[in-house]
Amino acid sequence: MTMNYIQLCELPQKALLGKYQQQDAYTDCYSVVVPRAISHSEYVEAFYTTPLFRVERFILAKLVSRPSTDIQAKQIASGEGEAFAAWNVEGKAENQLLLCDFLGRTRSWLMIETVGHGGTRLYFGSAVVPERNAKTGQAKYGFAFHAMLGFHRLYSRALLRSAVSRLARVNNS
Repeated sequence: MTMNYIQLCELPQKALLGKYQQQDAYTDCYSVVVPRAISHSEYVEAFYTTPLFRVERFILAKLVSRPSTDIQAKQIASGEGEAFAAWNVEGKAENQLLLCDFLGRTRSWLMIETVGHGGTRLYFGSAVVPERNAKTGQAKYGFAFHAMLGFHRLYSRALLRSAVSRLARVNNS
């Protein structure tokens, strides 16, 4: 499997993450095409069991007491689980999974789409729901959001690249 270019793109029209975009939350969407058929469960499991994501899982276990295992990642991927690390399943469709963090502020979204010649487009997106001023209703993200945004964008690409690499290893073994 060749490594294709990861690009920032628009959310697909029927993306479960789209409702947050419509609510003026911060949303992003990255995609990459891989030259083989990949099931949604295969993608989700690969994404959440990469070495890079295991580091995030380790940090979450230590900082917010939300440990997780590869078995739980597989259960989320197969549709059997409803919670994984710091996230709970908020929505799912045949080719999509939307997770919400335990604080209700961020979302993590994975989707696949079949493309020509037996390939699969993998999508990964996030949403950050702003705090609202109680008096004005105005959205407020705060300093931490703005300070971490550049890192988040690099990390999102790295996570997707790591999942593609894991899928390539699984395919070649």
